[in-house]
Amino acid sequence: MKTKSNKPKYVAWLSTETMHNASKKWLSELEFAKDEQLFFDDLVKSYTLQLIDSKHFNESKSIVTQLSKLQKETDKLIETIKKHERELKIMVDGIDQIELENAYKDEHGKLIITIADFLDIYRKLKTQLFALVKGILKDKKQKRLLQ
Repeated sequence: MKTKSNKPKYVAWLSTETMHNASKKWLSELEFAKDEQLFFDDLVKSYTLQLIDSKHFNESKSIVTQLSKLQKETDKLIETIKKHERELKIMVDGIDQIELENAYKDEHGKLIITIADFLDIYRKLKTQLFALVKGILKDKKQKRLLQ
């Protein structure tokens, strides 16, 4: 049985400035996500009683678990991007190191995909969390109106 290669067939040429700017943008987005995650932790703590209610328990447990995993992954990605940014000197040092430069470009290509996937998953989780809290707030409002 033959295995297929997962190498991209088309690789765009990226300048060092483009890669540097992409790394800065990723760091900015990940740092913002990290700050947002602190807000989400506070949000979950504020609505703990409602989240453990039998009506919302399974969904809230799943979301809180995913949020915890994403917090750890965010920290790992931030460190990976910082390391990647420090290694950019390979590209601009004026010394021809073809293998190292190609390895750096390959890593950058993989990071493009990794960060895009992470941010996609993160946005979906945010949507789920806000929908859950919105539902809790609606239930709370309805109960108050009925009293």
